[in-house]
Amino acid sequence: MSSFDYKQALADIPHKPGVYQYFDIDGTLMYIGKAKDLKNRVSSYFTQDKQLNGKTRVLVSKIRKITFTIVDTEIDAWLLENNLIKKHQPKYNIMLKDDKTYPWIVIKKEPFPRVFPTRKAIKDGSTYFGPYASVGMMHTILDLIKETYPLRTCNLALTPQNISQGKFKVCLEYQIGNCKGPCEAYQSETDYLQNIADIKDILNGKIGSVIKHLKQNVELAVKNLDFEQAHNLQLKLNTLEKYQSKSTVVNSSVTNIDVVSIASDERYAFVNYLKIMNGSIIQTQTIEIKKRLDETDEELLSIAIAEFRSRFKSTSKEIIVPFDLPLDDQSLKLTVPKSGDRKNLLELSQKNVLFFKKEKLNQYEKLNPDLRTERILGQMKADLRLTQLPYHIECFDNSNFQGKYPVSAIVVFKNAKPSKKDYRHFNVKTVEGPNDFATMQEAVYRRYKRMLDENQTLPQLIIIDGGKGQLSSALSSLKKLGIDKKVTVIGIAKRLEELYYPNDSLPLYLDKKSETLKIIQQLRDEAHRFGITFHRKKRNQGTLKTELEQIPGIGKTTADKLLLKFKSVKKIKEATDKELMEVLNLKQIKALKEYFA
Repeated sequence: MSSFDYKQALADIPHKPGVYQYFDIDGTLMYIGKAKDLKNRVSSYFTQDKQLNGKTRVLVSKIRKITFTIVDTEIDAWLLENNLIKKHQPKYNIMLKDDKTYPWIVIKKEPFPRVFPTRKAIKDGSTYFGPYASVGMMHTILDLIKETYPLRTCNLALTPQNISQGKFKVCLEYQIGNCKGPCEAYQSETDYLQNIADIKDILNGKIGSVIKHLKQNVELAVKNLDFEQAHNLQLKLNTLEKYQSKSTVVNSSVTNIDVVSIASDERYAFVNYLKIMNGSIIQTQTIEIKKRLDETDEELLSIAIAEFRSRFKSTSKEIIVPFDLPLDDQSLKLTVPKSGDRKNLLELSQKNVLFFKKEKLNQYEKLNPDLRTERILGQMKADLRLTQLPYHIECFDNSNFQGKYPVSAIVVFKNAKPSKKDYRHFNVKTVEGPNDFATMQEAVYRRYKRMLDENQTLPQLIIIDGGKGQLSSALSSLKKLGIDKKVTVIGIAKRLEELYYPNDSLPLYLDKKSETLKIIQQLRDEAHRFGITFHRKKRNQGTLKTELEQIPGIGKTTADKLLLKFKSVKKIKEATDKELMEVLNLKQIKALKEYFA
């Protein structure tokens, strides 16, 4: 808790929307936040100390000064917070990555305006479109414009006076058809500016109106028997319709809408942005956010929306979001769609952000494999409702053959990977006949009794390959040892991948594609493989031992000695008399030779 007089500081803060700033003892800005109600939000840091996470408590303990700025609406607070964070980059705020300079398409303010890409938006009266997160998309649009509307590319001062005085001559661009020669008045300014108006509509996503205009001109040219002009206009029309068919994703009535979605884990969040005009995606970008104070998805999405709207200069009055956000402003509509075109747009955005997240995390994990381990363990902790990360997991499986040769096997995973040196087998000692529950009870008891006796660290998670019965048997052994509250134990049914918890009749179902279920399946399969291998070996030895006891003069003890020395029937058959003499007498050797003859 901060030692400065926070009550006095809170007394000066009003119940108004705005932005607050926290400073440390050296006057360094540590954190910037926004609030619909400044007093309530700032007070929560000091009156709910026990509910704050560790990092936030550290932040609060360092606060020595609080300043705030009042604004008219929460939207204003939202945008102001974003601008201040980008300017000051406080230590405890999230970091917005990917803040490079993005390209724009500019329509220059000049006679016969040029259209070209730039990375500097200058306040010179020109019209800028963008920025474009994808340079490839920007050049696709510029190629479309160049193919459809011949424009000048020179930087000549095409004033009416200069053109009338004949100061310029047409260049190669005119000769090859890329320019209509306004420098020699071969193209009127009125005609040129009509092309510019169409280009502005295209860059604003209003391709439909341009297509409609071109169709009217085609019909007019045909009516006037100007078939060459009609043909040229039809080529433009085909190009625009081809472009529109590729870019339209929903009904063209869905216009001037922002779409955002988020995917996050314990360290990072990824937010995707789509700009929709007339059913077409005209801008898209995904950014990465590094968490600082365990921010919620709601907080992160609010910050990202402000960043995108500022970066792309969005004026949309509607934003499609994946969940409700605490934003109360009459000028902006937040929509959580349930069906229809808006739902399709949100799903498209979510697909993009999930793909981006997967690719980014794969890159990070290749550079640092420990990140993958921590992520998987964190996911398992969340999916299985554990109280701690399952660094150490053990899985039990039983095997028997018609009630004979019962064995139990245990496999161990550490840091989500097999630890084969820790695998163990159990020969069942106290169970007679085919009793799977009793076998599991014995194996679990013996395993953890020994671990307690040897002061070994207990696992965080125990998995029992079986349903409710085997789970209950395992739990009874843990209770006898007094460790049932110290470890989490779950059972996994063999067929439907149902996970059972003690004292819970309803199973837990995980997503079939989840990494948690894959790890559990790997544990179960490994335990089954390891147990079956040991079971077969024991069964084969038992069958061989029974066969040896059929030989006259060879009893149980002698059969055990033969197996211990030679391991198999084949080696016993191939053994010399001298080798057999180490275990058998001459009479037994003769009987053995006759038996296998």
